[in-house]
Amino acid sequence: MNGIAVAFVLVNAIALVGLPRRWAPLPLLIGACYMTLGSGLEIGPFHFQVIRILVAVGVARVIVRSERFPEKMNTLDWLMVAWATWALMSSVFHKEVSEVLVNRLGLVYNGCGIYFLLRVFCRSLKDLVGLCRIIAILLIPLSIVMGLEQATGRNVFSVLGGVEELSEVRNGRIRAQGPFSHSILAGTVGAVCLPLMTVLWQHHRKTAIAGIGACLTIVLASASSGPILTTLFGIGALLMWHSRNQMRVVRWVAVLGYIGLDLVMNAPAYYLLARIDLTGSSTGWHRAALIESAIQHISEWWLAGTDVTRHWMPYGVAWSQDQADITNYYLNMGVWGGLPLMFLFIAVLATAFSLIGRTLRQTPKLSLQSQFMIWALGASLFAHSATFVSVTYFDQSVVFIYLTLALIGSVGSHLIKLRVPAKVVHRPKISERSVSNAVHCRL
Repeated sequence: MNGIAVAFVLVNAIALVGLPRRWAPLPLLIGACYMTLGSGLEIGPFHFQVIRILVAVGVARVIVRSERFPEKMNTLDWLMVAWATWALMSSVFHKEVSEVLVNRLGLVYNGCGIYFLLRVFCRSLKDLVGLCRIIAILLIPLSIVMGLEQATGRNVFSVLGGVEELSEVRNGRIRAQGPFSHSILAGTVGAVCLPLMTVLWQHHRKTAIAGIGACLTIVLASASSGPILTTLFGIGALLMWHSRNQMRVVRWVAVLGYIGLDLVMNAPAYYLLARIDLTGSSTGWHRAALIESAIQHISEWWLAGTDVTRHWMPYGVAWSQDQADITNYYLNMGVWGGLPLMFLFIAVLATAFSLIGRTLRQTPKLSLQSQFMIWALGASLFAHSATFVSVTYFDQSVVFIYLTLALIGSVGSHLIKLRVPAKVVHRPKISERSVSNAVHCRL
């Protein structure tokens, strides 16, 4: 960690401790947007990147200030705990137990640390708007820097370590990555944040427009097909707002459509990934073939994951002789902890979607603008869920998926708790004798 990173950590740690609760996410998000994985401390087998240091400071703040959830833990919270528990327990099934356990501790520390901190810091629609405004403002300078990188081919974040000075060039196109570990991850962050910018449209329109511009600039600067598709998924999910009352039909149409494609295509329907290339540099075939290979070798990893995937594909990765390039977050969960970990992760996502729907159904008195804010969270989550088929988050980009889940867990639970029940009109019971007497008197 060089002097710039040390100063950055000190300033943001002090800010994280001293800022009011609604501003507390700011230092965490600054760390996610402007620090590389190369900036950090190594203590024994543990590697504390900047974001992990800030999470530790945040946990200390919560303990000292006795900050907590305003309501009891919900189903989404317990599923996060179950996911983390199996991620740790599954390490005993691997050959190098201690090494794998350290890796899983990092996975759980990142996921649960970010999720539960943001659950504590963000509790209402007002907090949601404030956090989205923070994201928009932080992405604007980042988009400018990445735009310059795309134009010049030089990454200014290289001074922090962890990223190369000269940007990757593929098929004659410079792929900007900023502080992130890969251009695809950088562009994905811009894509999944795009729906969150619409949360600001009603109250902070200028900031919303600037944030949307920043997100699109980041996506285009990355020059990658994946982020462009993720952007389209996010926009498509936002447009489904007008069909929000027919989502059950939409889901069934999607499922039946996939089954129909699988029946008429010579290859499995997921091989449509191989035909997608929006920038002339896509590796869609690899992503489709990886799914097929994982299914063929399911006996190796279904219970608790596997240590070797190199034989799954005809090529491997530079950083390991035992691994293939697992560019699928769902399959990566399977490699780490088998089908149980994969299904728990999917259950987390499914429960978050369910909470979005339940919030909209059980709070009918919310204004349309407030309901759309909740829908925008679901659109961002959908963009994440779709891109997981082709991208594995392995750097600070993980902050944004757990941020989205935390916002859904907090805002959904808060609004459902505050919903006003329908008034029940209590009518006095009328006995048969009273009716008889009333009729007699009238006669």
